[in-house]
Amino acid sequence: MPTNILMPALSPTMEKGNLAKWLVKEGDAVKSGDVIAEIETDKATMEVEAVDEGTVGKIVVPEGTSDVPVNELIAVLLEEGEDASALDGASKPQAKAAPEPAKSEAPTSDAAPRPSEAAHDDAPKSESKAEAPKAAANGHDKGERVFASPLARRLAKEAGVDLKAISGSGPHGRVVKADVEQAKASGGAKAASEAKTPSSDANAPEAAPAVKAPTPTGASDEAIKKLFAPGSYEEIPHDGMRKTIARRMTEARQTVPTFYLTVDCEIDALLALREQINASAPEKDGKAAWKVSVNDMVIKALGVALAQVPDANVSWTEGAMLRHKHADVGVAVALPNNGLITPIIRAVETKTLSVIAKEMKDFAQRAKDRKLKPEEYQGGTSAVSNLGMFGIKDFTAVINPPHSTILAVGGGEKRAVVKGGEIKIATVMSLTLSCDHRSVDGALGATLISAIKRLIEKPMGLLV
Repeated sequence: MPTNILMPALSPTMEKGNLAKWLVKEGDAVKSGDVIAEIETDKATMEVEAVDEGTVGKIVVPEGTSDVPVNELIAVLLEEGEDASALDGASKPQAKAAPEPAKSEAPTSDAAPRPSEAAHDDAPKSESKAEAPKAAANGHDKGERVFASPLARRLAKEAGVDLKAISGSGPHGRVVKADVEQAKASGGAKAASEAKTPSSDANAPEAAPAVKAPTPTGASDEAIKKLFAPGSYEEIPHDGMRKTIARRMTEARQTVPTFYLTVDCEIDALLALREQINASAPEKDGKAAWKVSVNDMVIKALGVALAQVPDANVSWTEGAMLRHKHADVGVAVALPNNGLITPIIRAVETKTLSVIAKEMKDFAQRAKDRKLKPEEYQGGTSAVSNLGMFGIKDFTAVINPPHSTILAVGGGEKRAVVKGGEIKIATVMSLTLSCDHRSVDGALGATLISAIKRLIEKPMGLLV
């Protein structure tokens, strides 16, 4: 029978992607492992391989299509001996997955409203009949079947998690094991029976309505455009990366209680050591085998400092603190045509400066070409953002969860400093550490940035 090819989820956070290019056409024979298309995510362009063999019977989504949802049908493969007549049923996968209403659980007129319906209790009944009820988080209306794997159902029951409140990442919204584990880890999606259990304390105050407060939003697009004369601006649509940056940074500002710590570091000794390291690089094909930058040395200093202060090398979850065994440091890389990405240098504390320099050079080039793999820019335990090359003296950077810290690096400049009661000239660089106060307290953050400062000012510690 025909095999449906669905839009793949190329990363855990991917919801939509752009079908950049088809590398096959209708009628082509493909084998498992053949690259058939290129998909653009918000961070990179990825190649998609066929998982079955057959003949491309129909390309449903043409190349160049933007914002194709994950798990949407994009093409159909025909098995050997099948012809185009077999496509009639294959191109409509949603019809097979249509949920059936659970008759035994049909809601009655006196049933308590769900939180999403509470805000509409005062609406006229004639309007509520005309308007379809809102879907639950996994796409199934109230009273309808929730599609989930048997393992997901068992895990949800054991964990007391309500399947109706989970968004399924499997085919056609099916809830799978990973979805239940994610809901359990986040502390959300409590079981319906638990949510509806009345308080046994007669003196307990009445619970507030479970209506989520509206998220503050700015002025509408049209309201902003009215402030400017027609024709006085060019409208540039947001791409996927810009949308993702906007969403994640807004979430970080709204949900992460952040404080900032700033120190000034004298970097003359670091600059001298860098010069010696680069001068000692062997030549290969007429070029130095490595070229270590100040940024590479700051990355190393952060990694070593996190190893020295392991309580700061953590990620916050609602249920526990995740203390990481290695310092995986993300490094913000600016991209052409705006945007940024943070490739991760893994286990920084174990690597030499020359290895870090080579990895950063490779990552920076592939990041600009949008060729990074998801595992190369996802995760990490902290990050470095360096704007010193733009002449910036100091700034504060936004934490990118699940990181608990990010180090903002300013440019080195000659400053007057007092040494032994005398005014001397030194090259000074300002560092600002942003800390998530849920996981890194003030004293702990101060200990971490003091360790970074010590390694920057006495850089031989980066070599041992």
